[in-house]
Amino acid sequence: MGEERVNVPTEKSRAEFTRHLLQDVQALEYMLKNEWFETDTIRIGAEQEMCLVDSKTLKPTPKNINVLNRLKDHSWATTEIARFNLESNLSPQEFTGHALRLMETENRYQLDAISKSAKQSNAKVVLTGILPTLRKFDLSLENLTPKPRYRALIDAITALQKSDRGFELRLSGIDELRIRHDSPLMEACNTSYQVHLQVTPKTFAPLYNIAQAITAPILGMAANSPLVFGKRLWHESRIALFQQSLDVRTSQDHLRQAEPRVSFGNDWLDCSIMEIYKEDIARYRVLLGDHIEENSLEAVGKKEVPKLRALQIHNGTVYRWNRPCYGISDNGMPHLRIEARVIPAGPTVLDQMANAAFWLGSVVGMAHEFKDIREHMSFADVKDNFVKAAQFGMDTQFTWFDNEKISCCDLVLHKLLPIARKGLQLQGIVQEDIDRYLGVIQARAEAKQNGARWLLKAYTQLDTQVNQDEGLTVITSTMIKHQMSEKPVHTWPMPKAEDLKAYKPVGLRIEEFMETDLFTVHEDDLIDLVSDLMDWRKLRYVPVEDGDGHLTGLITTRRLLRYYTHKDRPDSPEGKYLTVKDLMIPNPATISPQHTMKEAMYVMRGEKLGCLPVLKDKELVGIITEMDFLRVSGRLIERLK
Repeated sequence: MGEERVNVPTEKSRAEFTRHLLQDVQALEYMLKNEWFETDTIRIGAEQEMCLVDSKTLKPTPKNINVLNRLKDHSWATTEIARFNLESNLSPQEFTGHALRLMETENRYQLDAISKSAKQSNAKVVLTGILPTLRKFDLSLENLTPKPRYRALIDAITALQKSDRGFELRLSGIDELRIRHDSPLMEACNTSYQVHLQVTPKTFAPLYNIAQAITAPILGMAANSPLVFGKRLWHESRIALFQQSLDVRTSQDHLRQAEPRVSFGNDWLDCSIMEIYKEDIARYRVLLGDHIEENSLEAVGKKEVPKLRALQIHNGTVYRWNRPCYGISDNGMPHLRIEARVIPAGPTVLDQMANAAFWLGSVVGMAHEFKDIREHMSFADVKDNFVKAAQFGMDTQFTWFDNEKISCCDLVLHKLLPIARKGLQLQGIVQEDIDRYLGVIQARAEAKQNGARWLLKAYTQLDTQVNQDEGLTVITSTMIKHQMSEKPVHTWPMPKAEDLKAYKPVGLRIEEFMETDLFTVHEDDLIDLVSDLMDWRKLRYVPVEDGDGHLTGLITTRRLLRYYTHKDRPDSPEGKYLTVKDLMIPNPATISPQHTMKEAMYVMRGEKLGCLPVLKDKELVGIITEMDFLRVSGRLIERLK
């Protein structure tokens, strides 16, 4: 649920907080050495993150606090860093019998309650790794949830940023995305289904190593986040996006290694959870602090179980994809957990529960079958598998035991699923539920379609029929329709443009539908070059820019036609024209990306313009033409049939 009372520490308060942090480490070591931890009961749990969208536009809507306030009881629900995100927390279940079905049932109950509350605020819930209709401007600090801990986190990370270029996101897939942002709030793009497995101190290291080893195939099968701002990128773009959104490192001439706060890790564990905590304290500077009254060493001296709050706060600012967790059970005994953070939210409740069962069963089954996973594969291969799985999802070719090269689907079908089944059976999970959840994974592998593949196919198909915004809206509408159903994503048909009956683009901002793949010329280019360019690319308007990307003019087909019609006349000034500068319209009318489509329409109609170059801080970032409006209006007219 997160720590509410945190702040950005001063030099003095950081020293005091660090003292508590070191005390917590010593206290934890003492408790481990003296076997204070719960070992006779193994529990599982999960955290469900979700997006809130406007009921009509299906765009992010900043109403998380409104939705929570409308719930009669929301002790199990909380805000997330962005105002369009929420999180619900499932009750811990003893890992046996009907535990998996109980988790799914509770998850559905919570989502149903949140959805009903959201409906009263004209909002809907979406389960997805990255919301397709999310726009870059949705990540402005205006959408930061107004709670001190979120502001403290943003301020602390921003303070570490040494570059004046802000936070950069660079990703390449089918498309390429290269953008800058002024805050770390890009992390709010990510929504996940975080699964917890309670472990004993003695089994923590071997089970954590197993969790690391199987992360890649779990991620490959579960991938559900290939679309970011209308670009087709990695199958699970959350992985790179989360790391880059919090990355404050700068490029340097030398080869000094610096680790990001979002990390997979660099090596196996040898003995204990303490290896992770100590490395994270040694490697990462204290980011957040708080005034802590508890002295954990004094507490253990009195045989009291300490909360280890300083350690909890610091651990919450280091984002390992398999995160160690310390907690206190309802019976008052401390316990340890491994939290799997790679599983994306959605696309259905059944899909994400199947992913969880697959992970849980694989960890237990592998531990039963292999005493030490390190004897079978190198950590370098494990980490390489992880990065490749994020990029290519279920299309990945893995390096597995004894250097075997195997596809993701074959690895899952022929090696991991039998192990996962055995693991769940060893825990006493009822066979009906094992078949229910692992049957989804098996069918997904056989169909070779997961959420990422469905999204990529759907978006690519719609791209030939409708504009980008409409395509993303249709996809989101289809996801909402199916997310609570018993139809896992591998059974979903491709969405059709006609499926969305109430698409309303009038409120769109320019940046959502402007053309960004621009062909431009410079003032000293030959007119004949412009003429050929416009002919080859079937262009009616070509912006003129300087070497810094600043707009200086505009060439239109009307100007070109006049030029070629008049240039041979003896008294025509066009006869002296040689370069673009001679022909262009200087200082053309422009518009900013923040204006709406409706405002652009009024400008173009009022001034009888066929296009408007789009400028942001004097830089040319796009162009809109009458054809863009014609395509949108054409789709709206078709829906009236």
